Amino acid sequence: MEQFMTPEFWVAVGQIIMIDILLGGDNAVVIALACRKLPAHQRTKGILWGTAGAIVLRVVLIYFALTLLAIPFLKLVGAALLVWIGVKLLAPDPDDDHGNINASDKLLAAIKTIIVADLVMSIDNVIAIAGAAQGAADHHEMPLVIFGLVISIPIIVWGSQLVIKLMDRFPAIITIGGMLLGWIAGTMFVSDPAVANANTLPWMLKIDQANDWIKYGAGITGALLVLAIGKWIAARYAAASKPEPAAL
Repeated sequence: MEQFMTPEFWVAVGQIIMIDILLGGDNAVVIALACRKLPAHQRTKGILWGTAGAIVLRVVLIYFALTLLAIPFLKLVGAALLVWIGVKLLAPDPDDDHGNINASDKLLAAIKTIIVADLVMSIDNVIAIAGAAQGAADHHEMPLVIFGLVISIPIIVWGSQLVIKLMDRFPAIITIGGMLLGWIAGTMFVSDPAVANANTLPWMLKIDQANDWIKYGAGITGALLVLAIGKWIAARYAAASKPEPAAL
């Protein structure tokens, strides 16, 4: 029980909530689109059961992700993916849309659509949350993950419009979120078993895990890397969207 009262636990809970809100906006849109053709009296049921199924599925995926991250080199791959996800958050592709989400007037079909779409779209959440949990939970990852999801999912479902408006009004929230993913990527990179465990692949260069400055330095490097690449790509998108000057 003492583990759940530590500052590290609550920092990780905050990270999971922020990650799920920032990366879960799309999931809220999917839920709305999948349920839009349901009769009014079934809409709430569709949202609740579809969301419950998506939560259970995500917990299972995160459980396997936490197990897989113990394999050498997979954290290095996960760190690279997190950098990419953070960059996509700062510089979203303007051509992305949700036009392929099929609505249904049948409750079970709508629930299935929500769960399947969430499975396809949740890889970013799963990797980011697994990284945040494993980096701070000290063998209590799953209680932390479940606690964070239980808090954040209702915020996404019922408060998605408010969250979107806040992000539009305060773009710094998205920037901080992208940099948070970069921070997690950096700390994940230096804690991969291949470079952290002396008994795993002893021929590889090892990073001193007792030196907190290495962890913080890697986190800062990851955050700045996401910020730099994200701003550069966003500037390129903005330049490409400008209309060409009319010929004289």
